Amino acid sequence: MKIAIIGSSQYYEKMFAYAEMLKRKGHEVRLPVLDDGDFDELHLMEQNRDSIEWAEEIHMFWDGRSQGTWGDFCMAFALRRPVKLVYLEQKSIRNIVVKYCEEECHKS
Repeated sequence: MKIAIIGSSQYYEKMFAYAEMLKRKGHEVRLPVLDDGDFDELHLMEQNRDSIEWAEEIHMFWDGRSQGTWGDFCMAFALRRPVKLVYLEQKSIRNIVVKYCEEECHKS
């Protein structure tokens, strides 16, 4: 399966370890382009959008505050990609994310 991981940059080490585990299981995996490189925001969004379009499923690590991750989640939502929550900090928006992810996982 082709899996794109989206997430808050503070979880990059966890996302990288998770990606390696998925690869050992035979999946193709793309990690997000993060904002700690020499990229502008538009480039980040375009690269992450391309990964989300490529993927059959999205796996998400989110701290509940990262606007970039929220934007990536919205792209996954708009593209009707199923989203699996790997980690989600407790926040008020949590209920919307959990409901969507649960509904999409039941469709696949």
